[in-house]
Amino acid sequence: MLTEQSAATVRATLPAVGAAIGEITERFYTRLFAAHPELLRDLFNRGNQAAGTQKQALAGSIAAFATHLLEHPEQRPDAMLGRIAHKHASLGVAPEQYAVVHEHLFAAIAEVLGEAVTPEVAAAWDEVYWLMANALVAIERRLYAESGGPGLRAWEVVERVEETADVVSFRVRPVDGGPVAGFRAGQYVSVGVTLPDGARQIRQYSLSGAPGEAVRQFSVKRVHGGQTPDGEVSHHLHARVRPGDVLELSEPYGDLVLEAGPDTPVLLASAGIGVTPMVAMLADLAATGHGGPVTVVHGDRSPADHALRADHEAYAGKLPDAAVHFFYERDAGPGARTGLVDLTGIEVRPGTRAYLCGPLPFMRAVRAQLVEKGVAPADIHYEVFGPDLWLAQG
Repeated sequence: MLTEQSAATVRATLPAVGAAIGEITERFYTRLFAAHPELLRDLFNRGNQAAGTQKQALAGSIAAFATHLLEHPEQRPDAMLGRIAHKHASLGVAPEQYAVVHEHLFAAIAEVLGEAVTPEVAAAWDEVYWLMANALVAIERRLYAESGGPGLRAWEVVERVEETADVVSFRVRPVDGGPVAGFRAGQYVSVGVTLPDGARQIRQYSLSGAPGEAVRQFSVKRVHGGQTPDGEVSHHLHARVRPGDVLELSEPYGDLVLEAGPDTPVLLASAGIGVTPMVAMLADLAATGHGGPVTVVHGDRSPADHALRADHEAYAGKLPDAAVHFFYERDAGPGARTGLVDLTGIEVRPGTRAYLCGPLPFMRAVRAQLVEKGVAPADIHYEVFGPDLWLAQG
């Protein structure tokens, strides 16, 4: 994919760029938002910017993409590109925005690395950037064609369900009365709101209802920041949005989708609010009459914190060969286990396709146990809520 000359230059300079990529992305965002404050106000997640996670994800993805070009020149890293493209499409990112990013990113590279950025070095990394950007534009163009185009549509809240003290489900229908397109179990939508300070912020939430319903359902956990800012959109939705209010939603996107034959063994593992796409997958398996074994694993602080638990159990109960394993840190009660999720003693059938969603430490631990139990790494799929630091780290 890279020309031979550029590949040699990137290989020689990757250690220096990699060592400075954190500072480069810091300066990049400073420059970008100074020139285009509307992007921070109306597009970028201000919470992720404040916490620094978006900068980490950008830095890691650039380094990971360049490394892949060098180590696997005959392959395109479609898993990484597809995940990024789905997120971009849900936000309505346009092709011309890549030129804006290029301008400020390369200015930041020149500022940080100084005289080390010779014309040859600049040309090589320019090639890396446009290989990545053009691949993303192509994937996003296809996604827009499949979904009917970018942009958000007005949806009315018809029901609000308090799932737990910190999780609310919203059921919505189109204001225009038009048809509701289908979605694949595991996908998410972007939800746009206008905050009290006038900012238009957008967040992604997994669709937690069954595919094929006339209304859409998504579930929102109120984010308590601790050492980082509270989730401003989640708090807004919890505090202010009631039936009759109108929200803006994108079409469904996301590459974590249920793909299993009628007899394929499936494992659905989640923790905390990661339950949302798993419940949608479980509903889809029940609706399609999945006959293969299904293993359901979920971990939470307590049964009272387990959002959508009734749906979790009800859909599993409709399957002919399902095993349910719930783990709680406290108040486990009959039929559940005390402690963190542990697959020791849980049967994992040969040929299992596994789907994971939850905090990164949880997914890393479950993935390691699945590999030890013989599950092929290619059959383990995951979703990260927020910037994908796991993907960026390779």
